[in-house]
Amino acid sequence: MSPDPIRVGIAGLGRSGWDIHARLLEPMGEQFRVVAVVDDDPARRAEAVQRFACQAHQRYDEVLADPDVELVVVALPSFLHMPASVDALSAGKHVVCEKPMATTLEEADRMIAAAHASGHVLTIFQQRRYNPDFVKVREVIESGVLGRVVEIRLSESRFGRRWDWQTLQKFGGGTLNNTGPHFLDQALQLFGPKQPEVFCQMDRALTLGDADDHLKLVLKAEGQPTIDIEISSCDAFPPPTWHVLGTRGGLTGSTRQLRWKWVVDAEMAPRTLDLRPTPDRSYNRDQLTWHEDQWEFSGDTAEAYRGFYRDLYGTIRQGQPLAITPESVRRVMWLTEEAHRLAPLSRQFS
Repeated sequence: MSPDPIRVGIAGLGRSGWDIHARLLEPMGEQFRVVAVVDDDPARRAEAVQRFACQAHQRYDEVLADPDVELVVVALPSFLHMPASVDALSAGKHVVCEKPMATTLEEADRMIAAAHASGHVLTIFQQRRYNPDFVKVREVIESGVLGRVVEIRLSESRFGRRWDWQTLQKFGGGTLNNTGPHFLDQALQLFGPKQPEVFCQMDRALTLGDADDHLKLVLKAEGQPTIDIEISSCDAFPPPTWHVLGTRGGLTGSTRQLRWKWVVDAEMAPRTLDLRPTPDRSYNRDQLTWHEDQWEFSGDTAEAYRGFYRDLYGTIRQGQPLAITPESVRRVMWLTEEAHRLAPLSRQFS
């Protein structure tokens, strides 16, 4: 039990390390303090020194050898997540690893084994579990107001090209590996503990690399809602992020705005199966009384994501249970590997 802030070393000062983790940690001075960074780019190192008055290293092993670093944030390219995390755990550091957890399920298992062997914390930055829209969707579903949920559609589609390192298979790139972990993780949280049957189709549409940039993934199991995930770079008419179908109503919306409506059984006219011809050859028509509600979010998601670090502080400093266990994220890795197995991307584009 120590009141001291957790001393952090950030490995990688790119989009994730700088724009996400550094931004989240900077105002949390009572709980976390960035004491070291590592990056190949001298300009980025200088920027970090100016911002945090921290040590700046060019080599990763220098951060691991720094006795002042307690927690390493691994924000390196995806294919380095496993070796960097295992090395940090072996050096006696706690680890926050960016998504994807690893590039294969076997690598994920090596990371979990290293965490158990070291006795230190390994957690994966699946921060979308803290997204206000996800929290609200789960709340509405669990309230039962929509009845039995039949299907959940999740979409993160747009029309646009990419041509950076995350478009290359050799670096663990592609939509499934990069954007997919957010939505696969949310889907599995809503799906429940059953092992799903999986359908997957992937394509290379607009990317300039050789990895996938169009993904369709469907999960199903007896007694569970069908979950349909679509992440595409070639959708000129993107659908809503959320679309939930239930036996008493439904929900639709984005990360910023949701609306849902439902019927109440007691307010519906009693019906029995009737095989007689319908009046005027018409279809059955119910006169429904709809109840409606909505939710809007106008805040900064960064504050919601700081919940990840507040929970982590509780684990490291106060012995609270780990909020996002590597075992729970292992399911994401299993699903990712299963998707790659079911829909290997054609090499004709390479």
